[in-house]
Amino acid sequence: MVVDVKQIGARVEEQSALLERLRLEIGKCIVGQQTLVERLLVALLCNNHVLIEGVPGLAKTLTVTTLARAVRASFKRLQFTPDLLPADILGTLIYNPKSGEFTTKKGPIFANIILADEINRAPAKVQSALLEAMQERQVTIGDESFPLPDPFMVLATQNPIEQEGTYPLPEAQVDRFMLKLTVSYPSREEEHQILRKMARSVPALAVEPVIAPADIMALRQLTDEIYMDEKIEEYIVSLVEATRQPEKYKLEIRDLIRYGASPRATIFLAMAARGHALLKGRGYVIPQDVKDIGMDVLRHRVIITYEAEAEEKRPEDIIQQIFDTVEVP
Repeated sequence: MVVDVKQIGARVEEQSALLERLRLEIGKCIVGQQTLVERLLVALLCNNHVLIEGVPGLAKTLTVTTLARAVRASFKRLQFTPDLLPADILGTLIYNPKSGEFTTKKGPIFANIILADEINRAPAKVQSALLEAMQERQVTIGDESFPLPDPFMVLATQNPIEQEGTYPLPEAQVDRFMLKLTVSYPSREEEHQILRKMARSVPALAVEPVIAPADIMALRQLTDEIYMDEKIEEYIVSLVEATRQPEKYKLEIRDLIRYGASPRATIFLAMAARGHALLKGRGYVIPQDVKDIGMDVLRHRVIITYEAEAEEKRPEDIIQQIFDTVEVP
């Protein structure tokens, strides 16, 4: 199949204005956090979910809320707590004593954008209920399954697991998130801007919807058409394989990795690289796209050993070694 990269590039240039408007609208509220905003847009383009980790007060929730307000779509915020039940999210069956029948009351999960706030404070049953929604894009209430609206994405925030009242999420659930982002403190200049903008009793947070669901669908179709050369595909496969067979790439980290990344990582890395290329205004993927987005795709999929923890190694340290070693096409 012959791919016309110039034609794709022209369409990317045409659609870039829409993405830039969205970015500027989010920038009305959010100071700094450019990487976080970019990654959320990549997930939006790739029709997938994001897990955001950071200590309280770093504008995780505000960023997600601002994105939702800039998109003309339905939005629900779910505050996860230890006493939350699956029915609180999915909905339930309500008995009508007059008719003797049950009617379905749909829960807040039936929205386009879901903010799952402090997701790691809820018990396992709630996590498993959310897992079906994320993976199958449907929920089961009683004996009946209901499809979720399209677009549908879960943007979850979590506090570091060292904090009080948090539970580690199951690996199977974490793996369903395309990206895991770690949010750090702002720079001094950014914090000064935050002070000027937000240090008032009613902060000015006027954000207008600038993009509709139909625009998102068109952008997603364009993302799928972004050209990826076979050498880039081979590079992605090599990076993921190096997490499972590091010795093949002359990496002496076998004792530090308990589980390497699954084929889902390969799929998500290719999709995210295409989304990143589109955000950068290109109709084709370059190796730097893979490197830029790779850490966020892989950091929660490489499970380290106790030996690595004893050496105070993080998954990011091991993944960076892989990126530094695997040959770039």
